[in-house]
This record gives sequence, structure tokens and C-alpha cells, in this order.
Amino acid sequence: MRKFLYLLFSLAFIATLLTYAMWTVDRPAGHYLSDLRIHLAVDQGTPADRGNLLGIQPELFPTDYQTPARLHRKLAAYLQTARDQGLLNDRTVVVLPEHIGTWLMVSGEKDELYQAATLKEAMNWLAISNPLAFLRALAGAQANNRLNDAYLRMKAEAMAQDYQSLFGGLAKEFSVTLVAGSIVLPEPSVSKGELKIGGGALYNSSVVFGRDGRPIGQPQRQQHTVFEQRDVLGAAPSGTLAVIDTPAGRLGILIGTDSWYPIHYRQLNEQGAQLIAVPAFVMGRDTWGKPWRGYKGLSTPSEVGLKPGEVSEGQAWHRLTLTGQLPVSQAKGGVSVFLRGQFWDNGSAGQSFISHDGEHFPDGEAHGARLLNLWL
Repeated sequence: MRKFLYLLFSLAFIATLLTYAMWTVDRPAGHYLSDLRIHLAVDQGTPADRGNLLGIQPELFPTDYQTPARLHRKLAAYLQTARDQGLLNDRTVVVLPEHIGTWLMVSGEKDELYQAATLKEAMNWLAISNPLAFLRALAGAQANNRLNDAYLRMKAEAMAQDYQSLFGGLAKEFSVTLVAGSIVLPEPSVSKGELKIGGGALYNSSVVFGRDGRPIGQPQRQQHTVFEQRDVLGAAPSGTLAVIDTPAGRLGILIGTDSWYPIHYRQLNEQGAQLIAVPAFVMGRDTWGKPWRGYKGLSTPSEVGLKPGEVSEGQAWHRLTLTGQLPVSQAKGGVSVFLRGQFWDNGSAGQSFISHDGEHFPDGEAHGARLLNLWL
């Protein structure tokens, strides 16, 4: 009798494992509807042969990431609208927002993940649906928050491939230079024209793709991560900013709150930066109008007299970014582009703006996909 019960239990256990294994590989694509409209919110300057800086503030949701093809469809629709309005040419530099590539971590997952009520629940589905990849990533996690490290690390190789294929493909398809927002990857680098990952810390990084769809230079890593990210993300050493030559001029990239530090503008000035791109993201649906909480890094620059609570979050971005703080950036123009949308229970804030000749030209609307253009 004992042998029979043992055999019965073993068969039931094997059947359960087989059922679970079959469930994890089943990836049906759910029904998908998405708003492909985008509005030209800011159009500053006069068209000329010097090119333009074009910020795209998308409005994205988890289902937009179910496949790279879905995300391509939405972003290509935005770029096609820009082309139809005469905003794309061989000298156009397009800028996308921070973390637009990071959410590729949820691509190709089960419907339950996209239908989750909270981000925590969605991450649970991510782990359950990819048990071996999650356990390997958890074993190799290096950050203080090993769980969040594992979520970001477990699909890093596929994310890097999808990121280059998607955003490099868009740059080539529309014949533009594309600042592909940012993506979190372990020690990203470009080797022989391919975006590769390493085995070290996770970095929030941005890659620029040329009109041929190939990466230009090395990924720009974020130097000043905010408090809530420091237990997961590494910080690039100071002095690692690099300027990239584009058809519209020499371009510097400051990811998120890196744009709040005057020393970075001095470093870009020394390298002759003419344009500045700021891919950005502000979490929380109403955060933009709430009191500014101050620098979220290790220290506040001595040149900055702004104190927490004196202004709103939005006003702080305008005061601290691009040309608002001494020393004034010598760049002739810049754009700050924010990721908008709803990712489970996490809303987003941020209203994108153009900077030109010491002035800001903001988009006054809080919702919807937006284009912001600066003729150079």
C-alpha cells in the first residue's frame, strides 16, 4: 500500500510539473487596442537646413509592450505623424523618454501579467512564468534589493536585442538620428555595432542610433540615481559624459536627474556640446504639481540655492534643467522628454519642454502623446 501511494504521489507530482512547464511556455496574445494619435504641442523656430530637435512624449501602457511589434507600431505611428507634418529630415534628432526601453522586460509574457492590478502582482507573474530564468537571475543578483535586481536582470539579453532591433530599426526606417530614451541593463556596451550586456551591476543607460540603424558611440550611463533606485541601479563614475556627433550638431545626453547638476553642463561645454537631450521620467500621477522634494541623490550641488518645498516638482525641473542654473549651458538647444502612461498602479507625471536661448517652451497639457519640435 505504501509503495502504491508513493507511486501515485510521484505520478501526480510529475503531472503537476509537466502541466506547469506547459503553462509557462504558453504565450497567447490578448486583444489589443491602442491610441496612435499624437499632437504637435510645441513648434519653436523657423525651418532651415540645420535640422531640428524633436522630442516625442509617448503615452504607453503594459499591453503596448506585449510584443516589440506592438511597440513599434505605436512609435512608428508617432514618427509617421511627424513626417506628415514636415518635421523629419536627414538632420533630425529624435529624443525618446527615460525607461522606454526598460519596460521591454515584460515583453512576450502571459495575459495574466498585463491584466494584473498592481506592479507587484505583475512582477510575481513575471517570476512565476519564467521560473528558471528568474532563479538564475536571483542567484546572480548584485544589488542590495536582490529581488528587483533579478526582475530587471532575468531577461536582459533579450531586452538588449529587442531594444537595438526596435529603436535601431525605427531610426533606419525614418532616416533620423534617434536618442532611444533609456533602458536598464547589466554593464551595457557596444561591440562591433551590437549592444551587449555584461555580468556586473545594472545601469540606466541611453543609446543613440544613427540613420543607418547602428549605435553611435557607447551607451551613456546615468551618474546620479535617485534614492528609490539606489538599492538596485549602479551609478556611472563622474566625468563619463560623452558628446556624440550628429548631423544636427554635437549632442550631449543627461538621463533624468543628471540634468540637475551644473557640473555636467560644464563638462558638456568643454566638449563643445551644441544640443542636449534629457530623457526623463517622474513617477506618480500628480507629482508634477506637488512640492519638490529636493535632490534625490547623495548631495546637493553647492551652486544650487533651491530648497525642498520652495517650488513644485515641475518648477524645479524648469529651474534646474538645461539653461536654468549657472553655469548656463552653451548648447543652442535642448529638449526634456517625459514618459507618460499608466503602468499598473504606477501613474506618471512630467510635462515635456524645449529649451532655447535661455528660455523654456513647455507643453501645457498633462495627458496624451505629444510632439515638441525645435528648429535649429
